[in-house]
Amino acid sequence: MTDEVNLVGVQVSADESGEEHGVLLPPCFPAEVVATMAEVRRIRERKADSDPDELKRLVTPGDVITSDSDYMRGHGTYLDGNKLLATVAGVVETVNKLIHVNPLKTRYNGEVGDVIVGRVLEVAQNRWRLDTNSRLNSVLMISSVNLPGGELRRRSAKDELNMREYLQEGDLVSAEVQTVFGDGSLSLHTRSLKYGKLGQGILVKVSPMIVKRSKTHMHNLSCGASVILGNNGYIWISPITSQEEIHGGGFIQNLEPVQMEDREVVVRLRNCILGLASQNIMLFDTCILYTYEFSMRYTISELLISENMENVVDLTLQRLQQEGAAG
Repeated sequence: MTDEVNLVGVQVSADESGEEHGVLLPPCFPAEVVATMAEVRRIRERKADSDPDELKRLVTPGDVITSDSDYMRGHGTYLDGNKLLATVAGVVETVNKLIHVNPLKTRYNGEVGDVIVGRVLEVAQNRWRLDTNSRLNSVLMISSVNLPGGELRRRSAKDELNMREYLQEGDLVSAEVQTVFGDGSLSLHTRSLKYGKLGQGILVKVSPMIVKRSKTHMHNLSCGASVILGNNGYIWISPITSQEEIHGGGFIQNLEPVQMEDREVVVRLRNCILGLASQNIMLFDTCILYTYEFSMRYTISELLISENMENVVDLTLQRLQQEGAAG
Protein backbone atom coordinates (compact mmCIF):
# COMPACT_ATOMS: atom_id res chain seq x y z
CA MET A 1 0.00 0.00 0.00
CA THR A 2 1.12 3.53 -0.62
CA ASP A 3 -0.08 6.77 0.90
CA GLU A 4 0.16 8.55 -2.44
CA VAL A 5 -3.15 9.85 -3.70
CA ASN A 6 -3.46 9.59 -7.47
CA LEU A 7 -6.35 11.65 -8.74
CA VAL A 8 -7.03 12.96 -12.22
CA GLY A 9 -9.41 15.64 -13.35
CA VAL A 10 -9.94 17.58 -10.12
CA GLN A 11 -9.89 21.20 -11.28
CA VAL A 12 -9.61 24.11 -8.85
CA SER A 13 -9.96 27.72 -9.89
CA ALA A 14 -10.52 31.13 -8.37
CA ASP A 15 -13.13 33.68 -9.32
CA GLU A 16 -12.70 37.48 -9.21
CA SER A 17 -13.48 37.60 -5.50
CA GLY A 18 -10.56 35.25 -4.85
CA GLU A 19 -12.73 32.43 -3.52
CA GLU A 20 -11.70 28.99 -4.65
CA HIS A 21 -14.09 26.40 -5.94
CA GLY A 22 -13.69 23.02 -7.53
CA VAL A 23 -15.24 19.66 -8.30
CA LEU A 24 -16.73 18.00 -5.23
CA LEU A 25 -15.00 14.76 -4.32
CA PRO A 26 -17.16 11.66 -3.98
CA PRO A 27 -17.77 10.41 -0.42
CA CYS A 28 -15.46 7.42 -0.99
CA PHE A 29 -12.38 9.63 -0.55
CA PRO A 30 -10.86 9.47 2.95
CA ALA A 31 -11.36 12.54 5.09
CA GLU A 32 -7.60 13.06 5.41
CA VAL A 33 -7.27 13.21 1.60
CA VAL A 34 -9.91 15.93 1.37
CA ALA A 35 -8.29 17.83 4.26
CA THR A 36 -4.84 17.63 2.67
CA MET A 37 -6.13 18.95 -0.65
CA ALA A 38 -8.02 21.75 1.07
CA GLU A 39 -4.90 22.78 2.98
CA VAL A 40 -2.79 22.81 -0.16
CA ARG A 41 -5.36 24.90 -2.00
CA ARG A 42 -5.38 27.49 0.77
CA ILE A 43 -1.63 28.01 0.86
CA ARG A 44 -0.47 27.35 -2.69
CA GLU A 45 0.91 30.19 -4.75
CA ARG A 46 -0.47 31.66 -7.94
CA LYS A 47 -0.57 29.57 -11.11
CA ALA A 48 2.86 28.93 -12.56
CA ASP A 49 4.09 30.51 -15.76
CA SER A 50 7.03 29.44 -17.87
CA ASP A 51 9.57 30.92 -15.42
CA PRO A 52 11.35 27.99 -13.67
CA ASP A 53 11.73 30.07 -10.48
CA GLU A 54 7.95 30.13 -10.14
CA LEU A 55 7.54 26.38 -10.54
CA LYS A 56 8.51 25.37 -6.98
CA ARG A 57 5.08 25.57 -5.40
CA LEU A 58 2.29 23.49 -3.94
CA VAL A 59 -0.23 21.88 -6.26
CA THR A 60 -3.26 19.63 -5.98
CA PRO A 61 -4.36 16.94 -8.49
CA GLY A 62 -5.53 18.54 -11.71
CA ASP A 63 -3.62 21.81 -11.26
CA VAL A 64 -1.86 23.13 -14.36
CA ILE A 65 1.88 23.18 -13.69
CA THR A 66 2.99 24.74 -16.97
CA SER A 67 1.95 25.11 -20.59
CA ASP A 68 5.52 25.35 -21.85
CA SER A 69 6.19 22.40 -24.17
CA ASP A 70 9.94 22.64 -23.58
CA TYR A 71 9.64 20.83 -20.23
CA MET A 72 9.69 17.05 -19.83
CA ARG A 73 7.17 15.29 -17.58
CA GLY A 74 8.35 13.40 -14.51
CA HIS A 75 6.56 11.35 -11.86
CA GLY A 76 3.44 12.91 -10.39
CA THR A 77 2.49 14.62 -13.67
CA TYR A 78 0.57 13.91 -16.88
CA LEU A 79 0.01 15.66 -20.21
CA ASP A 80 -3.37 17.00 -21.30
CA GLY A 81 -2.88 18.50 -24.72
CA ASN A 82 -0.04 20.98 -24.34
CA LYS A 83 -0.57 21.41 -20.58
CA LEU A 84 1.34 19.57 -17.88
CA LEU A 85 -0.95 18.73 -14.93
CA ALA A 86 -0.34 17.29 -11.46
CA THR A 87 -1.66 13.87 -10.45
CA VAL A 88 -0.71 14.11 -6.75
CA ALA A 89 -0.82 16.77 -4.05
CA GLY A 90 2.70 18.00 -3.42
CA VAL A 91 5.55 20.34 -4.27
CA VAL A 92 6.59 20.99 -7.87
CA GLU A 93 10.33 20.70 -8.46
CA THR A 94 12.44 21.01 -11.60
CA VAL A 95 15.76 19.42 -12.55
CA ASN A 96 16.98 21.21 -15.68
CA LYS A 97 13.98 20.67 -17.99
CA LEU A 98 12.42 17.79 -16.06
CA ILE A 99 9.38 18.61 -13.89
CA HIS A 100 8.12 16.29 -11.16
CA VAL A 101 5.87 16.55 -8.11
CA ASN A 102 7.06 15.34 -4.72
CA PRO A 103 3.95 14.13 -2.83
CA LEU A 104 3.24 15.60 0.61
CA LYS A 105 2.35 12.14 1.91
CA THR A 106 4.09 9.11 0.52
CA ARG A 107 5.99 5.98 1.40
CA TYR A 108 9.76 6.08 1.69
CA ASN A 109 11.74 5.67 -1.54
CA GLY A 110 15.21 4.57 -0.48
CA GLU A 111 18.53 5.69 -1.90
CA VAL A 112 21.95 4.15 -1.36
CA GLY A 113 23.63 5.70 1.68
CA ASP A 114 20.41 6.72 3.44
CA VAL A 115 20.36 6.39 7.23
CA ILE A 116 17.18 4.65 8.35
CA VAL A 117 15.51 3.33 11.49
CA GLY A 118 13.59 0.07 11.12
CA ARG A 119 11.75 -2.54 13.15
CA VAL A 120 12.45 -6.27 12.79
CA LEU A 121 9.36 -8.09 11.51
CA GLU A 122 10.72 -11.56 10.80
CA VAL A 123 13.81 -13.68 11.34
CA ALA A 124 14.36 -15.71 8.16
CA GLN A 125 17.18 -17.83 6.79
CA ASN A 126 20.39 -15.76 6.69
CA ARG A 127 18.44 -12.51 6.98
CA TRP A 128 16.07 -10.32 8.93
CA ARG A 129 13.08 -8.57 7.36
CA LEU A 130 12.46 -5.02 8.57
CA ASP A 131 9.69 -2.45 8.34
CA THR A 132 11.32 0.74 7.05
CA ASN A 133 8.17 2.67 6.02
CA SER A 134 8.75 1.74 2.36
CA ARG A 135 6.40 -0.04 -0.02
CA LEU A 136 8.12 -3.38 0.56
CA ASN A 137 9.89 -4.83 3.57
CA SER A 138 13.65 -4.33 3.68
CA VAL A 139 16.27 -7.05 4.12
CA LEU A 140 19.23 -7.13 6.52
CA MET A 141 21.56 -10.04 5.69
CA ILE A 142 23.51 -11.74 8.48
CA SER A 143 26.67 -11.06 6.46
CA SER A 144 25.88 -7.33 6.59
CA VAL A 145 25.90 -6.93 10.38
CA ASN A 146 28.67 -6.61 12.92
CA LEU A 147 29.07 -9.54 15.26
CA PRO A 148 28.92 -8.80 19.00
CA GLY A 149 32.03 -6.89 20.04
CA GLY A 150 32.73 -5.85 16.45
CA GLU A 151 34.44 -9.18 15.69
CA LEU A 152 35.49 -9.62 12.06
CA ARG A 153 35.20 -13.18 10.68
CA ARG A 154 33.15 -15.29 8.30
CA ARG A 155 29.60 -16.11 9.39
CA SER A 156 29.15 -19.74 10.30
CA ALA A 157 26.17 -22.07 10.64
CA LYS A 158 26.30 -21.41 14.38
CA ASP A 159 25.78 -17.70 13.76
CA GLU A 160 22.67 -18.51 11.71
CA LEU A 161 21.28 -20.60 14.56
CA ASN A 162 21.94 -17.76 17.01
CA MET A 163 20.37 -15.00 14.88
CA ARG A 164 17.67 -14.31 17.47
CA GLU A 165 20.38 -13.61 20.04
CA TYR A 166 21.48 -10.71 17.85
CA LEU A 167 18.12 -9.37 16.66
CA GLN A 168 14.61 -10.69 17.19
CA GLU A 169 11.08 -9.66 16.23
CA GLY A 170 10.18 -6.20 17.52
CA ASP A 171 13.75 -4.91 17.90
CA LEU A 172 14.52 -1.46 16.55
CA VAL A 173 17.63 -1.06 14.42
CA SER A 174 19.54 1.84 12.91
CA ALA A 175 21.12 0.95 9.56
CA GLU A 176 22.24 2.28 6.20
CA VAL A 177 20.83 1.48 2.77
CA GLN A 178 23.33 -0.66 0.87
CA THR A 179 21.38 -1.63 -2.26
CA VAL A 180 18.10 -0.61 -3.92
CA PHE A 181 16.58 -3.47 -5.94
CA GLY A 182 14.55 -3.08 -9.10
CA ASP A 183 11.23 -3.56 -7.31
CA GLY A 184 12.06 -0.78 -4.82
CA SER A 185 12.95 -3.05 -1.89
CA LEU A 186 16.07 -2.27 0.10
CA SER A 187 19.08 -4.19 1.35
CA LEU A 188 20.58 -2.73 4.53
CA HIS A 189 23.83 -3.03 6.44
CA THR A 190 25.03 -2.18 9.96
CA ARG A 191 28.76 -2.73 9.45
CA SER A 192 29.70 0.59 11.07
CA LEU A 193 29.80 0.64 14.87
CA LYS A 194 27.47 3.65 14.91
CA TYR A 195 24.64 1.43 13.63
CA GLY A 196 22.95 -1.52 15.32
CA LYS A 197 20.25 -2.39 17.83
CA LEU A 198 18.61 0.57 19.59
CA GLY A 199 18.02 0.58 23.33
CA GLN A 200 15.76 2.82 25.39
CA GLY A 201 14.07 5.80 23.78
CA ILE A 202 11.07 6.98 21.79
CA LEU A 203 10.25 6.28 18.14
CA VAL A 204 8.50 9.15 16.34
CA LYS A 205 6.96 8.59 12.91
CA VAL A 206 6.71 11.51 10.46
CA SER A 207 6.49 11.88 6.70
CA PRO A 208 9.83 11.06 5.02
CA MET A 209 9.35 14.13 2.83
CA ILE A 210 10.06 16.52 5.73
CA VAL A 211 13.34 14.94 6.89
CA LYS A 212 16.07 17.13 5.44
CA ARG A 213 18.91 15.25 3.75
CA SER A 214 22.30 16.12 5.21
CA LYS A 215 25.76 14.64 5.71
CA THR A 216 24.93 13.59 9.28
CA HIS A 217 21.64 12.16 10.52
CA MET A 218 22.83 11.16 13.99
CA HIS A 219 23.09 14.07 16.42
CA ASN A 220 23.97 14.46 20.08
CA LEU A 221 22.05 17.62 20.92
CA SER A 222 23.26 20.09 23.53
CA CYS A 223 20.00 19.62 25.45
CA GLY A 224 21.21 16.18 26.53
CA ALA A 225 19.59 13.76 24.08
CA SER A 226 20.58 11.81 20.98
CA VAL A 227 18.46 11.99 17.82
CA ILE A 228 18.60 9.76 14.73
CA LEU A 229 16.75 11.47 11.87
CA GLY A 230 15.94 8.49 9.66
CA ASN A 231 15.51 9.34 5.98
CA ASN A 232 12.54 6.97 6.04
CA GLY A 233 10.58 9.21 8.44
CA TYR A 234 11.32 7.16 11.57
CA ILE A 235 13.03 9.34 14.18
CA TRP A 236 14.68 7.84 17.26
CA ILE A 237 15.11 9.96 20.41
CA SER A 238 17.11 8.62 23.34
CA PRO A 239 19.46 9.65 26.13
CA ILE A 240 23.02 10.16 24.85
CA THR A 241 24.62 6.79 24.11
CA SER A 242 27.50 5.65 26.31
CA GLN A 243 30.91 4.73 24.86
CA GLU A 244 30.37 1.11 25.90
CA GLU A 245 27.30 0.88 23.70
CA ILE A 246 29.02 2.60 20.76
CA HIS A 247 31.96 0.16 20.74
CA GLY A 248 29.89 -2.93 21.48
CA GLY A 249 29.25 -3.88 17.86
CA GLY A 250 25.68 -2.56 17.98
CA PHE A 251 24.39 -5.27 20.34
CA ILE A 252 25.09 -3.87 23.82
CA GLN A 253 21.96 -2.25 25.28
CA ASN A 254 21.83 -0.16 28.41
CA LEU A 255 18.63 -1.24 30.16
CA GLU A 256 19.29 0.70 33.36
CA PRO A 257 16.40 2.92 34.54
CA VAL A 258 16.45 6.29 32.76
CA GLN A 259 16.72 9.32 35.03
CA MET A 260 13.66 11.57 35.24
CA GLU A 261 15.62 14.54 33.85
CA ASP A 262 16.55 12.54 30.76
CA ARG A 263 12.97 11.34 30.33
CA GLU A 264 11.69 14.91 30.39
CA VAL A 265 14.23 15.97 27.74
CA VAL A 266 13.29 13.04 25.48
CA VAL A 267 9.55 13.64 25.82
CA ARG A 268 9.91 17.39 25.24
CA LEU A 269 11.90 16.70 22.06
CA ARG A 270 9.21 14.28 20.95
CA ASN A 271 6.52 16.94 21.36
CA CYS A 272 8.66 19.48 19.50
CA ILE A 273 9.25 17.15 16.54
CA LEU A 274 5.54 16.31 16.28
CA GLY A 275 4.73 20.01 16.42
CA LEU A 276 7.11 20.75 13.55
CA ALA A 277 5.80 17.78 11.57
CA SER A 278 2.18 18.90 12.00
CA GLN A 279 3.05 22.06 10.06
CA ASN A 280 5.24 20.26 7.49
CA ILE A 281 8.44 22.01 8.61
CA MET A 282 11.68 20.45 7.38
CA LEU A 283 13.40 18.58 10.20
CA PHE A 284 17.13 18.99 10.88
CA ASP A 285 19.25 19.35 14.00
CA THR A 286 19.29 23.17 14.20
CA CYS A 287 15.54 23.45 13.69
CA ILE A 288 14.81 20.85 16.37
CA LEU A 289 17.21 22.46 18.85
CA TYR A 290 15.71 25.93 18.37
CA THR A 291 12.21 24.51 18.83
CA TYR A 292 13.34 22.82 22.03
CA GLU A 293 14.76 26.09 23.38
CA PHE A 294 11.58 28.05 22.63
CA SER A 295 9.46 25.29 24.16
CA MET A 296 11.06 25.83 27.58
CA ARG A 297 8.56 28.59 28.28
CA TYR A 298 5.89 25.89 28.53
CA THR A 299 5.63 22.70 30.53
CA ILE A 300 5.68 19.40 28.67
CA SER A 301 1.94 18.93 29.08
CA GLU A 302 1.23 22.49 27.88
CA LEU A 303 3.00 21.68 24.62
CA LEU A 304 0.14 19.29 23.84
CA ILE A 305 -2.13 22.34 23.41
CA SER A 306 -2.04 23.18 19.71
CA GLU A 307 -1.99 26.96 20.23
CA ASN A 308 1.12 26.76 22.41
CA MET A 309 2.90 24.48 19.96
CA GLU A 310 2.04 26.73 17.03
CA ASN A 311 3.50 29.69 18.91
CA VAL A 312 6.74 27.76 19.51
CA VAL A 313 6.97 26.75 15.83
CA ASP A 314 6.36 30.35 14.70
CA LEU A 315 9.19 31.59 16.92
CA THR A 316 11.46 28.87 15.52
CA LEU A 317 10.69 29.84 11.91
CA GLN A 318 11.36 33.50 12.67
CA ARG A 319 14.78 32.68 14.10
CA LEU A 320 15.65 30.38 11.20
CA GLN A 321 14.67 33.06 8.71
CA GLN A 322 16.81 35.61 10.52
CA GLU A 323 19.82 33.29 10.39
CA GLY A 324 19.09 32.05 6.88
CA ALA A 325 19.04 28.42 7.97
CA ALA A 326 15.50 27.59 6.95
CA GLY A 327 16.43 26.61 3.40
